[in-house]
Amino acid sequence: QVQLVESGGGLVQVGGSLRLSCAASGSTLRLYDLGWFRQAPGKEREFVASISWAGTATNYADSVKGRFTISRDNVKNTGYLQMNTLKPEDTAVYYCAADRNYYGRTAVTYDYWGQGTQVTVSS
Repeated sequence: QVQLVESGGGLVQVGGSLRLSCAASGSTLRLYDLGWFRQAPGKEREFVASISWAGTATNYADSVKGRFTISRDNVKNTGYLQMNTLKPEDTAVYYCAADRNYYGRTAVTYDYWGQGTQVTVSS
C-alpha cells in the first residue's frame, strides 16, 4: 500500500509558476499510475492531469493543457506537476492520487490519495 505526500504549494502571483511534488512511500511508485486533482472552495474535486506508470501516456484537463506538465521519476519515487502561467482560477487544494491500473479522469477510481497542498494565485 502506497502513501502519498504532496508538497510545493504556496502563494504565487498571476502568471507565476509552481512545481508540486508527490512523494510516495510504503511501496514502489512505478507500480502505480498517478493523477493530480484539485478542489476549490465550494466546488467538486476536478481532474487536472494524469500519467501512466511508465510515464509514456498523459492526460490533461482542457483548462490546464499547455500550461501544466505532469511527470514522474520512479527512481526517486516522486511525481510532479509543473504549473506555469498560473491564473486566479487555478487556486485550489491540489491532491495527487495513485492507482494500480488506472490513469483516467475519474477521481473515485483512484485508490490512494495524499492530504493535499494549497495553491493560491493572487491577482
